[in-house]
Amino acid sequence: MFRQWYAKLVRAAEMMLRDQAVAEELVQDVMLELWRRRETLDPQGSPQAYLYQAMRNRALNYLRHLQVQRRSVLRMDREEARDATAPSALVANEMAVALRNGLDALPPRCREVFELSRVRGLKYGEIAQLLGISVKTVEGQMGKALRTLREHLGPWLPPADPP
Repeated sequence: MFRQWYAKLVRAAEMMLRDQAVAEELVQDVMLELWRRRETLDPQGSPQAYLYQAMRNRALNYLRHLQVQRRSVLRMDREEARDATAPSALVANEMAVALRNGLDALPPRCREVFELSRVRGLKYGEIAQLLGISVKTVEGQMGKALRTLREHLGPWLPPADPP
């Protein structure tokens, strides 16, 4: 099934996303998810319909994610420009860079879980259902994301209280 549909799905995804690397990664995720769900899929169903719908949904989610990211960056930039003094603007810029670096340092799935929780406000159960993973996996990914962001934002965070 992979050999039969992979190239076609990548072309369709690339037409939507205008980015071949992202299209390939997205289709690989779809194929992996198909493999994970192979036991529960209807054998009478159309694999072509399933694959194209899954690819389309992931592509649309990716595009929505990009929009949210762009709006966040624009909002942060506007707030930074609106905020006043030169020292606070420098600190805000440094924090924004550290935050962006921290988000960029996250693995893709970890970043996706973090943004679904913190940007879109989804609950862990909703994220688990949306991504087809367990709630424990969501919790683990969130813990990893928060640790990574804490490391990148360490200089701007208040010191931790001793135990």
